[in-house]
Order: sequence, then C-alpha cells, then structure tokens
Amino acid sequence: MQVIQFYAAVLGLVFVALSVRTLRLRRSLQVAVGDGGNIVMLRAMRAHANFAEYVPLCIVLLYLVQVQGAPAWLLHLLGMGLLVGRLSHAYGVSREPENFRFRVFGMAMTFGVLGVTCMRLLLATL
Repeated sequence: MQVIQFYAAVLGLVFVALSVRTLRLRRSLQVAVGDGGNIVMLRAMRAHANFAEYVPLCIVLLYLVQVQGAPAWLLHLLGMGLLVGRLSHAYGVSREPENFRFRVFGMAMTFGVLGVTCMRLLLATL
C-alpha cells in the first residue's frame, strides 16, 4: 500500500474545502481581492494560505521517507500527524476571537512531521 498517496489525497480534499470556504466568504462579503479590511476574511485567507505553504513540502518529504522504505506504521503516524495538525491549525486561525491552543497544537504537529522526516532523510544519507 502506498500510504502517502492516501494522505496526499485527503489533504488535497481539505485544501479544496478551505478554497471553497474562502471563495464563499469572498462572495458573501463582496471582497474580490485582498481581505477588504474584514478580519473574518483575513482569517479564512490565512488558514487557506498557511495550509498551502506547509502541506506541499511535507508531502514531498513524506514521499521521500516512504520511498526509502520506512515502515507503514511510521508513515501513518506522520501522515495522521500532518492531517490532524493542519486541521487544528486551520480551525484555530479561523476563529474570531482566535483560540491559540488549536493553532499552537497544529503548528507543533506540523513542525514535528517536518522535523522527523528531515531527520530520517538526513540520517539515511550518512
């Protein structure tokens, strides 16, 4: 089983959901470009953009770890960590007022995945 392809597909669907949410909000607030000075629009944009900033690199790193022959349990642990982390972060950033616990947890999970995958790849090169 190709574990990372599963998580890439699920994360892709989350990206679509964040995109649609942002587009709907733009339509309802009549904001074509930028945030229009609206904090709710800004938060939706940042949740969407932050997802787009972190997930592609994580997927590439996870794929490289998979190709290296990492055990399925590790790939599932990392893939689930990324998924849960990104969902938590998007939820936390989207709230007004913001609940920093969700945001901090989400970033910690994402950085954990980044750190573990990078270390595993580096150690394999030695």
